[in-house]
Amino acid sequence: MSASIHKLHNTKPGRVFDVFNLIFLGLVAIITLLPFLYVIAGSFATEPELARRAFFIIPETFTFEAYRFIFSSEAFVRSIIVTIGVTAVGTLVQLFFTFTMAYPLSKKKLRGRSFLINMVIFAMLFSGGMIPTFLVIQELGLIDTYWALILPGAINPFNLIIIKNFFQNFSTELEEAAKIDGASEIGIFWRIVLPLSKPIIATFALFYAVGIWNDFMSPLLYLNDSSKWTLQLILRQVTIASDPSALANMDPDYIPPAEGMKLAIIVIATLPIMCVYPFLQKHFAKGLLIGSVKG
Repeated sequence: MSASIHKLHNTKPGRVFDVFNLIFLGLVAIITLLPFLYVIAGSFATEPELARRAFFIIPETFTFEAYRFIFSSEAFVRSIIVTIGVTAVGTLVQLFFTFTMAYPLSKKKLRGRSFLINMVIFAMLFSGGMIPTFLVIQELGLIDTYWALILPGAINPFNLIIIKNFFQNFSTELEEAAKIDGASEIGIFWRIVLPLSKPIIATFALFYAVGIWNDFMSPLLYLNDSSKWTLQLILRQVTIASDPSALANMDPDYIPPAEGMKLAIIVIATLPIMCVYPFLQKHFAKGLLIGSVKG
């Protein structure tokens, strides 16, 4: 099959298609990147230039005033630390609960397995909704705590099904050999299964981390104390509510660079989670397809 594809690409129609494909995908990439490049350039531009020029990629005058103002704010620095901490802990918690539930469900000899899988599928199709979830969080005493941002999403039903399918297709010979050597089910899981599951761990770690990092609704609902706000809430206050005072600058007479500050916060809120991807890239592409073929 690969030989026939290679032969097709060597024909004139094949080469024309390749050129057209490259041009089209290149244009799509440029259109996708342009808004982000403008945001980055605007974060380094002066306020008069932002008001005068509708779009640009290279600012006429570079200035770090917006970033200087942002990082001089204790509230903003604190929100970054909070967001990084919640994302790191939340990703570990969600990976732990999802994988430790998916592995037993992959065993066909598990008692009540069909019932549990049906409950997972039911939870995937029907959610409790915002108000019931809020009432549960309130009754558990998690309001104004960071656990309210982590525990409700500790297990994603859709991800659980995919990981279960991956474990279900896992080589049984390794597990049987480990049992002969006296390993327990927990020992097999931690010492054999997980080390061989790096692609799918990396994939869902990235999914969970991006979801927690970008989560805006949960902090808005459950965090009343502004000192516990995450980066997304600060971003909302500054960009949507146009409230620079959310950063609590110490100098009341200082006029902050309003537009540049909005763009700078968007850059800061976007870049960290993007920087994680290159470290997981080698596992990510493979992990996307794992567990999604067989049911």
